[in-house]
Amino acid sequence: MIAALDLKETIRTIPDYPKPGIMFRDITTLLGNPRAFRRAIDELVQPWAGTKIDKVAGMEARGFILGGAVAHQLSAGFVPIRKKGKLPHTTVRIAYSLEYGIDEMEMHEDAVTAGERVILVDDLIATGGTATGAVGLLKKIGADVVAACFVIDLPELGGAKKIAALGVPVRTLIAFEGH
Repeated sequence: MIAALDLKETIRTIPDYPKPGIMFRDITTLLGNPRAFRRAIDELVQPWAGTKIDKVAGMEARGFILGGAVAHQLSAGFVPIRKKGKLPHTTVRIAYSLEYGIDEMEMHEDAVTAGERVILVDDLIATGGTATGAVGLLKKIGADVVAACFVIDLPELGGAKKIAALGVPVRTLIAFEGH
């Protein structure tokens, strides 16, 4: 048991996954610890408690877990942002850059209406490719992206700065050096 719960201590690091040189930050151990999970959600929600947030958008897949809990706490709706081809209704799509190429993500075209205040949530911000794409997708349909929230930041990779450069404030709870 961790006396003064340190969220960083509840995250498992797996070396050389998915390839050599990568230190994978696994939040499943945080999610499995009731106190840590509750604290992480409370800290992600805190800046917006008592304000009007219409929707929380979560990126596949850990963003669904975190985003659903954040949406519940804020009495907001939840919007899944998924990889291309995973949603059953009419979608809006955006291509985004990854370290190794281009990918696409989508959401239902009626998931957010123009002007709705939306918070984007995911577990980790690294290079920012996926999160930048998600912000672009939300803005494409007229959402007011109030903030992007992540449990973990890998500041050396610069993703949080890319999101902030889009005019979207970034909230992170923990930073790990390296990648």
